[in-house]
Amino acid sequence: MSAVSFTRVSKTYGRGVEVVKCLDLDIASGEFITLVGPSGCGKSTTLNLIAGFEAPTSGKIEIDGVVVNDLSPRQRGLAMVFQSYALYPHMDVRGNIGFPLEVAGVDRATVRARVEETAERLGLSALLERKPKELSGGQRQRVALGRALVRKPKLCLFDEPLSNLDATLRGQMRAEIKRLHEELGATFVYVTHDQIEAMTLSDRIVVLDKGVVQQVGGPREVYDRPANSFVASFIGSPRINLVPPAAIALVSAHGAGVVGIRPEHVTVGEGEPPEGALGGSVYVVEPAGSETWVTLDMGERARITGRAGVDFRARHGARAWLSYERDRVLLFDAATTKRIDHG
Repeated sequence: MSAVSFTRVSKTYGRGVEVVKCLDLDIASGEFITLVGPSGCGKSTTLNLIAGFEAPTSGKIEIDGVVVNDLSPRQRGLAMVFQSYALYPHMDVRGNIGFPLEVAGVDRATVRARVEETAERLGLSALLERKPKELSGGQRQRVALGRALVRKPKLCLFDEPLSNLDATLRGQMRAEIKRLHEELGATFVYVTHDQIEAMTLSDRIVVLDKGVVQQVGGPREVYDRPANSFVASFIGSPRINLVPPAAIALVSAHGAGVVGIRPEHVTVGEGEPPEGALGGSVYVVEPAGSETWVTLDMGERARITGRAGVDFRARHGARAWLSYERDRVLLFDAATTKRIDHG
């Protein structure tokens, strides 16, 4: 297992474009940490800085207490899984998985044993003689994982490895990666734009925006206690409702200019509002199997999404109402966007 530390690390490209800004971050040995954020936020650059594909413009990167700024990727002793599978088309699965060991000069018997052990762990034993073109997308990704893990690295980096898979395969591979982390005990650093992957896989999440860390914390902490309105809006699906206090008739807003209420804490019903509920009109209805997400137009340009039952039938423009869990409301400062604690 390997620990990773960033001390005031920045990375600037070209004409002063700073994509990582004064990053301070400690990744514990054996931790599964995920870097998330929108496109261009600096998450892949941060991963490349750990790998050695990029050199920091300033600051210090350490792996297990050793400064690695000037070390090549090979000297860092880590493994990486890419978005593209990057398999060798002329090699079969056995050759692809075993290639890093062969390059390292490991003897043939050991290579064979390690390849077969890794293939069994990943459910690839029956596919060892096949070429990449004969494999499905999920199988290719398993081979890419096998190639990274066959050396039993202490540190493994993942750059959006599941983005090319369909939803069903993504779910399967998420479970596989989580299980592998628990079995191997290695340090995993994972980059994704998918906040669901981040929430389900991670010990901690690092939320980045424009090269700056917005929050570091466990999935539940980042979800329940976001540091600011950006984090609140990025983490969670459907997206959090961010509206003026008046839009939900919130009288005691502790000076907040914006309030946040997650859709799962909002209940939507059809017709005239009962006592204590707020009236609006249906803007859009989104059936989602076991539940229905409904966005209501509340006037004054405020729209709020909440949860309704599967039998919700009202359509655009129809009268509807909402109620919400007042103890789950988040308050944000209008100027700084930071969350305001309110007891």
